[in-house]
Amino acid sequence: MIKETVTYTDFNGVERTEDFYFNFTEAELAEMQLEIEGGLEDAIRQIVNSKDTPKIIDIFKNKIFLKAYGQKSPDGRRMIKTKEVVEEFTQTNAYSQLFMKYATSESALSDFINNVVPSSLKERVAEINNTTTNVVSLPANATDNNS
Repeated sequence: MIKETVTYTDFNGVERTEDFYFNFTEAELAEMQLEIEGGLEDAIRQIVNSKDTPKIIDIFKNKIFLKAYGQKSPDGRRMIKTKEVVEEFTQTNAYSQLFMKYATSESALSDFINNVVPSSLKERVAEINNTTTNVVSLPANATDNNS
């Protein structure tokens, strides 16, 4: 789970500091693997290798960033990811700030993807692949808009 504490100015000019949460459960990731031909990791790898920045950003925004966003229930038992919760988030300056952070830096994007995956799943993937616990590594300049 990723917890981002963001200080931003709302549309009334009020400075706010809020926590925002991003997480995938193993079940959510399994469903995503089945929904996307070749699986999510393969799709990301193909798009990154194509150096198609608009596609990279679209996949990140719609398949990862917004699907991972949710509000933790007060008792911590649930991650609420309704359409309304996600829509409310996208209408804030905090969304804009966080999206730009990840969309403009390949290292931040890679970190986000790797940190939103449950650690138990990363450990299993690492054991199977006999690799590090990163799920995906983006090549340098994957999100560089100057190319």
